[in-house]
Parts: sequence; structure tokens; C-alpha cells
Amino acid sequence: MLETLITSKTRIKLLTKFFLNPQAKAYLRGLEETFGESSNAVRLELNRFENAGLLSSAMEGNRKVYTANTKHPLYPDIHNILRKHLGIDHVIEEVTKKLGQIEQVWLSGDFAKGNDSTTIDLLLVGKAIDQDYLEQLRNKATSLISRTIQLTLFTPDTFAEMRNKIKSTEIFLLWESKLPNTLL
Repeated sequence: MLETLITSKTRIKLLTKFFLNPQAKAYLRGLEETFGESSNAVRLELNRFENAGLLSSAMEGNRKVYTANTKHPLYPDIHNILRKHLGIDHVIEEVTKKLGQIEQVWLSGDFAKGNDSTTIDLLLVGKAIDQDYLEQLRNKATSLISRTIQLTLFTPDTFAEMRNKIKSTEIFLLWESKLPNTLL
């Protein structure tokens, strides 16, 4: 549906890259390689986003590195539109209902890096997760959004140990329980 509203494929790729994960950083040549687009097409769209205030840039060595301007008033809306477009909202809604003691849901893989993919990689952190029910939910959500959903389960302790080894650009917190851990 997003392709109907925004006809530039390069623009959609840039929105996904920068507005799905606020930690994403990229420079022109890296985007050109990742997207398989000409540098002129990418540069034109980067300039438009930067002039509109949606992207910020800074020099790192001899490279101009771009990031999403999370302080822009449209940032939350664009972020939510992308989550809905990619189907992530449906997945989280289904996963966090009646599943067990889910504390957090993290996005990893290509989407966490801001790259479009046919697979949504989610990390679930919690205790006493009903794995049979989880598989049913995964199948239901997969049919709703027409993307493959890869789920990895972690206990809070195991995830805490692993979390320190992961770069902030490779993982993104999507949902966190409002209940204190002692109530879970």
C-alpha cells in the first residue's frame, strides 16, 4: 500500500532504513550499494529529506553520515506508518496476547538495520512462554502480513547477557511490558 502513496522506490527504501530504527546510520555510497541504486537517485532523495528536516547529517572523517531526525514532529507518525506497512504491529499485537510472561519484543535482522526483507526477525524475552500457542500465532500473523516471521525466545537472564554484545543498530526494542518484572 505504501507504494501507492509514495511512487519512488528509493524514497521508500530510505524511509525504511532511517525511520524504522532510529539508531540507523548510513552514508551515500553505502546506501547506493545496499539499495542497488545509482548514487544520483540516492543523493537526490537524501537531499530532499535533509532539506525537509527529516534527516540529520554529520561528517565522520570524509563521509557525510545520515540519521533520522527523531525530534522532527513527523518522526513518530512516519515510524508508525512503516510499522503498519511492514505488518510488525499485527505481529506484536498477536504475540503479546495470552502468550505467557512476555517482558520485551525486539526487532533484529534486516529490518532492525533498516533494510526491507521478506522475513521479520523477532526476539521474545520472557518466562513460561507457551510455545505451541506461539507457533499458532506465528502462522496466523504470517498469513496476515505475507512475510515470514522468525522468532527467537530468551529468558530475561540469557537476554541480558547477550544484549551487551549486540550493536544498537542491529536490534531495536518494539514493545515492553508495562508490568514490573516482579509481577510477571
